[in-house]
Formats: sequence, C-alpha cells, structure tokens
Amino acid sequence: MANIEIPFGAGVMDLAAVIWFFACWIGYTIVADHLSRDDDNVVAIQHRYRRHWMDLMLLRDMRMGDVQIVATIIRSASLFASTSLFIMAGLVTILGALDKAREVASGLTFAIDASRELWEIKVLLMILIFVYAFFKFAWAMRQNNIALVVIGAAPLPGVDDGIDHDDYAERAARVLTRSVNTFNRGQRAYYFGLAALSWFIQPWCFAVASIWVVLVLYRREFRSVVLRALASGGVPGLEDGNGKRPAGDNGESRRA
Repeated sequence: MANIEIPFGAGVMDLAAVIWFFACWIGYTIVADHLSRDDDNVVAIQHRYRRHWMDLMLLRDMRMGDVQIVATIIRSASLFASTSLFIMAGLVTILGALDKAREVASGLTFAIDASRELWEIKVLLMILIFVYAFFKFAWAMRQNNIALVVIGAAPLPGVDDGIDHDDYAERAARVLTRSVNTFNRGQRAYYFGLAALSWFIQPWCFAVASIWVVLVLYRREFRSVVLRALASGGVPGLEDGNGKRPAGDNGESRRA
C-alpha cells in the first residue's frame, strides 16, 4: 500500500491529533449545549435562578442593583476579550520570530522536531482559536448590553400596562442565559487553546490534552459541587419546589 503523503511536513499522528482535537471540541459542544437534559448542568440550573431574579426585578421600583450585576458580567467578558487580543498579538509576534521559537523548543529533549511549515500551522491554529474566543466574548458583551436595555424597559410594579410580566421575565432571563452560553463557549476556547499548546511538544500529547480538557469541562458543568449546591433544596421560583422544569419551559433558554 502506498504511503500517504501529508503536506507541510506533518505526520500521520499530527493529522490524527488535529482531527481528534476538533472532534472533542465540537462533540462536547453539541452534547453540552444541545443534547443534555435541562436539569443536569450548571447552565440549565442557573437559568432558573435568572428567571427568579427577573421575577424579583419586576417587583422592584429601583433596578440599580440589577444593572450593576449585569455591568459586572460585562466587565468580565471585556477582560477576556482584551486578553484574547493580547494573546493574538503575542502569537503574531511568534510568527515573525519563528526561527528563534523553534530554536528554543529544540532545546527540550521531549519535544518533537517539526518543519517550519508545520510550526506555522500550529501557531495559526492557536491564533484561530483565540480569534474565535474574541468573537464569542465580544458577542457576550453585546448580549449583556441588550439585557441592560431589557431591564431598563421592564414594566413597573403595580402598573397596568398590558404586558404579561411572566412572559417578560422569561424573555429577559433567556437573553441573560444566551449571553452566558456565548461566554461559556469563549471560555471553552481558552481550555482547548491550552490543549493545542501541547501540540508543540508531541502530537500524542495534543490528543491526550484534548481528552483531559473534555473531562475537566464535563466535571465542572455536569458533576461539580457547585451544581449540587445549586440543585439541592429546590430551585427558587419553581412552583413544585423540587428543581424540576416547569411546564412551558422548552429548554430553548440554554441554546445560544
């Protein structure tokens, strides 16, 4: 059987590791954001808390506290967006001094020697990951700004304005949850960016790091102590008091 020729000086292990990396990332995103149950992860449980928060917000005349909470969330997304830009700037700098970077890496006894073309691909992959992260954080900021408008336009308590307050609270909670989902995807990019960093050492390290990131994310979103704390004793705002999804909540709130 003829040998498979892979361009840019890459080997079969490099190609397999890259395919495995994207399979882990895309596969986990599909499972976590679309296929999981509506009561078994941190994002879904937090939506119930946000819904209750919006119910309470509609009962208050002064909403400055609610605005400050959202503003704090915006600052967090802004920090990550700015950090993504700094990381991208550093990676572009490495592209301009690639020979020096290869020389430094060659001093590591456990690092595999790679061609200049393959190094360029590795750095470009890192850049693309953090470009993706930047767009997610920027969109999360925009969605939170929309949430501020929704809070500012919320009907006042005791005023008969013809607005269904329950529906308004649900829509406001969905806007907040969608922004958090977008923020989460940006953070996942950081995790998988760290996994991609291991490709500079060995392709098998790259594959193992991808699995490790999936396991870390799964534990934190589906099996964490925080999730048990949020779900224990019932979720506020639910009629049955046991944390189960109320009728009419179709789970769309956690899909960005």
